[in-house]
Amino acid sequence: MGILGSTSVIFDLDGTLVDSEPNYFEAGRQTLAGQGVTDFTWTDHERYVGISTQETIVRWKERYGLTTSVDELLADKNRRYLELARASTRVYPEMRAFVELLAAEGVPMAVASGSSPEAIETILTGTGLADRLKTVVSADEVARGKPAPDVFLEAARRLGADPADCVVLEDAAPGAAAAHAAGMRCVAIPYVAAQADDPAFATAGLLVRGGQSAFTAREAYDWLIRSVRAD
Repeated sequence: MGILGSTSVIFDLDGTLVDSEPNYFEAGRQTLAGQGVTDFTWTDHERYVGISTQETIVRWKERYGLTTSVDELLADKNRRYLELARASTRVYPEMRAFVELLAAEGVPMAVASGSSPEAIETILTGTGLADRLKTVVSADEVARGKPAPDVFLEAARRLGADPADCVVLEDAAPGAAAAHAAGMRCVAIPYVAAQADDPAFATAGLLVRGGQSAFTAREAYDWLIRSVRAD
């Protein structure tokens, strides 16, 4: 057993491993424009950071009075998103470095995301992360999306890990809440800096208040070592 013992690490995807939110915003803007909603802004988009695409659509229908079905809207948004994701998705360099540090130690890793299975596969393959992150769970595969713990608990089950031995990396408050509900430790890297004081982030073992610009692979790795030794 290595220096990190029985630790397993579960990554959120969007806004945590990769900077995909601009693509999600654009896909959403285009989808809503097709429904006659032409004033959707980045600030509007920030309301939905951290929740599943399907839950976002459900909330859109209520907020904007859309009559098109959830399934049709979901298919439209996913199609637009995949086109954008295939063209360009950026991995955060320090996150890639962190994945490599963990891989070198043989730490079991998974991705647990609110995105569709196809979107997750597209991004992991296109960014070269698929070779390192083979265990993947989409919120589409569980009963409830974040902030419910289902997607993280399913990731732990597939890894064969005890939830108490799992550490989640998350950029959004619903994800941090889901990790806490799953009984897992959390490294929180808020995508929306203004949300750093959200009570959900207060449950994180490590809160990187400055977001991705302040995150370093070494700091996270050293924190993991300290937390294992503390146990």
